[in-house]
Amino acid sequence: MAHIKKLNPAHVAAIAKTVNTCPYFTLLSMELKSFDLGESHLEVEVQQKHLQPYGIVHGGVCASLADAAIYWAVYAGREETVGLTTLELKLNYLAPVSAGRMIAKGRSVKVGKSICLGEASVEDDKGNLVAHGTSTLMVLDSLKIHGQSQLPPKFLD
Repeated sequence: MAHIKKLNPAHVAAIAKTVNTCPYFTLLSMELKSFDLGESHLEVEVQQKHLQPYGIVHGGVCASLADAAIYWAVYAGREETVGLTTLELKLNYLAPVSAGRMIAKGRSVKVGKSICLGEASVEDDKGNLVAHGTSTLMVLDSLKIHGQSQLPPKFLD
């Protein structure tokens, strides 16, 4: 029987703290709420800084949210010694958002040795689907999270 990995809650908490205080997440006021094997949950409270001249959230904000949701869903299933980078992001914008909260749910579709695939749905706080996307990610042995050596182990024994 195959051994099913279990994420270490201390690692998840340390990653969330690191991610949520990194410059890009701070700039967008984006927050990694949770992630587990094959899934993630991120949110953005819509602010004036997210709006384009027509008064709706800029597509780049939505794309960043979807990209990050996919990344963290896939990250959870990879071994501790590798990093990931986005090769391609495809996003369908389905409805405008101008206020409230945007909620992204990421899901790992396929975790391969060197290439992974994930998807994300972005909803508003009323549950309306506002965007859906897929992303292809490349596994890189050389890519590490800053301070990775101080993080608790990723998986429990």
